[in-house]
Amino acid sequence: MKFADPRNDIAFKKIFGDENKKEILTSFLNNLLNFAGTNKEIIDLTIADPYQVPKLKELKQTILDIKAVDKRNIHYIIEMQVIHTAAFEKRVMYYVSKAYYQQLDKAEDYPKLNQVIFLGFLDFVLFKENPGYTTRHLILEESTNGHYFKDFELHFVELPKFEKNLKELSDVKEKWIYFVKNAGDLTIIPKEMEEPKEIREAFEVANQLSWTKEELDAYDKKGIYIQDERGRIEYAREEGREKGKIEGREEGKIEGREEGKKEKALEIAKTMLRKGIPIDTIIETTGLPKEEIKQ
Repeated sequence: MKFADPRNDIAFKKIFGDENKKEILTSFLNNLLNFAGTNKEIIDLTIADPYQVPKLKELKQTILDIKAVDKRNIHYIIEMQVIHTAAFEKRVMYYVSKAYYQQLDKAEDYPKLNQVIFLGFLDFVLFKENPGYTTRHLILEESTNGHYFKDFELHFVELPKFEKNLKELSDVKEKWIYFVKNAGDLTIIPKEMEEPKEIREAFEVANQLSWTKEELDAYDKKGIYIQDERGRIEYAREEGREKGKIEGREEGKIEGREEGKKEKALEIAKTMLRKGIPIDTIIETTGLPKEEIKQ
């Protein structure tokens, strides 16, 4: 078997965005958001933007992967982001805010607004100061940490920080993270991943043998596009580093020349002082300030 890499957002949406296999997304959300076994557990949901065979011309615009709403009318936005693009954090807040206000038809229906929860899988490190691979972000009051504004909640999984192997997986949440990060490198379903059944079903959906030619073409082209974007960003970074080195060397040369001129002027000033030449003449000759000559 050859499994598609869930980090490719074509595969991610096919696996988690199928309206006919909602149990996969339900298990995924319940475990990633720590809802499983609590009164917050998602029993059923509607996928607002269900998976469709992607059109090749639209691949570059694939940003939001899945939008879902559960029976309590909580809105979920789930995204797979492989590249840290400019203003990524602001874009996340924009989509969360947009999902929030678009719930209303009329401004006076504010009580009908429901919570929006964002879950982002990132194939890069966003929070360098935090060693954990999962983070939860809330709006809290500064002095008491009171949680009064509960309608926005942001969760992130930083895949590069997740380094556990199959033997080290301790719960279903870690299994799902392992699946997203590593499924594309596997050729069989590991015995550790056969339960719960939703993960096994996710592997079955990711099996490329069951994909159509259109899906495989879109998946491959999206993979090429991702690699090209990574290469472009890395090239720009290298160009920036080289430019910085050159500018630094030029600045160093200029500073060195200026320092040399200053030292020469000081030597001339010392010689003129020893010969008793008036300070005003020394100032005119060397360009040094009066206080510096006196010193």
